Amino acid sequence: MNNKFDALKDDDSGDHDQNEENSTQKDGEKEKTERDKSQSSSKRKAVVPGPAEHPLQYNYTFWYSRRTPGRPTSSQSYEQNIKQIGTFASVEQFWRFYSHMVRPGDLTGHSDFHLFKEGIKPMWEDDANKNGGKWIIRLRKGLASRCWENLILAMLGEQFMVGEEICGAVVSVRFQEDIISIWNKTASDQATTARIRDTLRRVLNLPPNTIMEYKTHTDSIKMPAFLPGKSCGQRSLAGYSP
Repeated sequence: MNNKFDALKDDDSGDHDQNEENSTQKDGEKEKTERDKSQSSSKRKAVVPGPAEHPLQYNYTFWYSRRTPGRPTSSQSYEQNIKQIGTFASVEQFWRFYSHMVRPGDLTGHSDFHLFKEGIKPMWEDDANKNGGKWIIRLRKGLASRCWENLILAMLGEQFMVGEEICGAVVSVRFQEDIISIWNKTASDQATTARIRDTLRRVLNLPPNTIMEYKTHTDSIKMPAFLPGKSCGQRSLAGYSP
């Protein structure tokens, strides 16, 4: 079949010309929409380090999400609920955002901060995330702010030493516990996930008996009750002294 109109060649209903015309019109409208989107995207100014600023290896974007506990959340509603705060390309730009943001320990309800490489959405289904997974650590109340800061500074400073594997990090504030996680691209790469785990223990100064859980995004998608950042079962909390 040479093109999508070949299927209509044997149509004797008499309205095949009209169908072809309508289809052509729709294709033209679709192409215009896609062209407008492309032009709009190209007009967005690229985020670059300012003069004399210290560039990061990757650009990163802060996101924020909040939802009502007990209300079912689909991937579509989750995507609609997540808000982009801003993108930065240098150490100085990071601090300009971070210094004005509420600390995780001061958030209320079911709230999440996400910090991901520019172009990667903090969703399991994103192309960069779909074959990956995340290390999860549950914290007793009072530790989230310090652990979050230590985690994202280590991530921005490329302390994990796993090439392009790191996608981003999340801190999730809940009523009885807080959760931090770091996401990577390839869940099947055990050497990489082990290195991320060991680095996480070091930068957060976790005691040896702290329980860390690795969960693939494929498993998360199969179990929709366990939403991004949502606690997936009662586990021992990291309760070391601040």
